[in-house]
Amino acid sequence: MHTGTTLTQFIIEEQRHIAGATGEFTALLNDIVTAIKTISNAVNKGALIGVMGALESENVQGETQKKLDVITNEMMIRSNEWAGHLAGMASEEMDDVYPIPTQYPLGKYLMVFDPLDGSSNVDINISVGTIFSILRAPVPNRAAVAADFLQPGVKQVCAGYALYGSSTMLVLTTGHGVNGFTLDRDIGEFVLTHPGMKIPADTREFAINASNQRFWEAPVQRYVSECLEGETGPRGKDFNMRWVASMVAEVHRILTRGGVFMYPRDAKDPAKPGKLRLLYEANPMSFIVEQAGGVSSTGRERILDLQPENLHQRVPVILGSKNEVEVVVGYHRV
Repeated sequence: MHTGTTLTQFIIEEQRHIAGATGEFTALLNDIVTAIKTISNAVNKGALIGVMGALESENVQGETQKKLDVITNEMMIRSNEWAGHLAGMASEEMDDVYPIPTQYPLGKYLMVFDPLDGSSNVDINISVGTIFSILRAPVPNRAAVAADFLQPGVKQVCAGYALYGSSTMLVLTTGHGVNGFTLDRDIGEFVLTHPGMKIPADTREFAINASNQRFWEAPVQRYVSECLEGETGPRGKDFNMRWVASMVAEVHRILTRGGVFMYPRDAKDPAKPGKLRLLYEANPMSFIVEQAGGVSSTGRERILDLQPENLHQRVPVILGSKNEVEVVVGYHRV
């Protein structure tokens, strides 16, 4: 018989410690959880329900969309548009802000999300995920416009991700630490399994797409080169290199055993200062990482301090174990 703390219980208990809490935020999280369960089911069934493969369309980033990119985006929208908690939504898969339909009430929060991070892996059955972030609407109960979403990451009320792997997990922060919940399919509930997640300050593991090495800036070239030199190099220890091509999977590994994830600025496309999106990926993951004791930087500045300039802004990302990230950042200052 199940006796653990469910996500619903956990959120309600947290709410009791907040003076003036109305329960609206709790209800919003419940709607997000409903979407995540629905997405988990679709990802889990995959080819059995005909949702694998690519479409002939591209998203605003110029990337070929998978069928599940479009399907999961719709699932997030339909689960969260109707209840009156949101003034608007923005998604990596949509060019512009998604307005709440006029038949539904407007709320005091905004949500941004990447409905299926790492979707290039979905056809080969490697872990993918969903990333989301909640902000306060500058003007509650008014239809949101793009400028409302352009808030620095320090303004986030909540950030989280779902990992669709051997089990489905939801990792969440509201600014008071990081907790992980595992979906128990027998009861249909997320159960607290990883309380108080912390990233070790030291690590011997880094993750980077080595195929881009020739395009990296000198500080990253130096850091990776020194790691690869191992015990006989200046770092005096051996490192392991990892790469999953799914930010959710990379960050989850770091949260559970430490490490550094890098998608640095490079010269591959000089028009793009980075690969990852500030609002949909970098900000929520940086909030989670910092709340778990890690560090997140572009190499030159703290990601959560950046002032967003547009909905689909890209930034370099270097995050993870505190002491190693600070080494990389230090090389950028030399």
